[in-house]
Amino acid sequence: MSPAPLGCEVVITRSGAPAMRDRATGELMHPVVGPQVEAERLYVSPARLTERLTERTADPLVVFDVGLGAGSNAIAAWRVAQAMPTAPRRLELVSFERDLSALGLALEPEHATAFGLGGTAGDAARALLATHRHDCARCSWRLIVGELPGAFAGLAHGSADVVFWDPFSPRANPELWTVAAFSALRPLCREGATLHTYSGATATRTALLLAGFWVGWGATTESGKQTTQAATRARDLDRPLDRGFIDRLGRSSAPFPADAPADALCRIRALPQFC
Repeated sequence: MSPAPLGCEVVITRSGAPAMRDRATGELMHPVVGPQVEAERLYVSPARLTERLTERTADPLVVFDVGLGAGSNAIAAWRVAQAMPTAPRRLELVSFERDLSALGLALEPEHATAFGLGGTAGDAARALLATHRHDCARCSWRLIVGELPGAFAGLAHGSADVVFWDPFSPRANPELWTVAAFSALRPLCREGATLHTYSGATATRTALLLAGFWVGWGATTESGKQTTQAATRARDLDRPLDRGFIDRLGRSSAPFPADAPADALCRIRALPQFC
């Protein structure tokens, strides 16, 4: 494998966990407890992948992995499928990424184990990097390279069951945290789909609400920050936002994304979630 571009570097956080840092933005991927633990706590476990893979249906469970990065969230999901009994519901992973340097660096021998990419997991990730696809008995994994939301073009409406939304922050990637971005995603989510993201920002939550999602509080990070969960149905939220969220909007310094309509607050107040 050719050397990875120097767009990323591996660093050790204060907790002693490895993390991938983007040189251009300075942002860390999975910065607190490391990639494997955070992927499980913030994405795989809240999405109830094990439970959903045992549902009695012939339809595969389709996971959109938005922001492949070093592959941590996707590999965590892949491992769940591999650990299932011989006849589970099949997992279909679709990863989206514009820069593959982080995955290339994570696959280097000195880093692979720390990033959960040893053994067969590494083989799967290397195949994905080389051909943009990897298939095995229990999982299909494909890669779509390009900028979002344009990379969503051509995907079937109502195809995603789970979305891991894990791009860089709004400071580094503002176009991916807008009403437009989530509105492009919403038709691709089938009934019963859930979305999970590390962001607990008010503007992220209002963007999701304005795009047509029901929105709630997600898991709590190791550092005590709240994440966000969204869904196409109210009953799939563990802790829906309540009217107290509306009250707090007036006190927020950044309540809405840049592309929110002028009447955003009125629209949100009128949503069934808050009536």
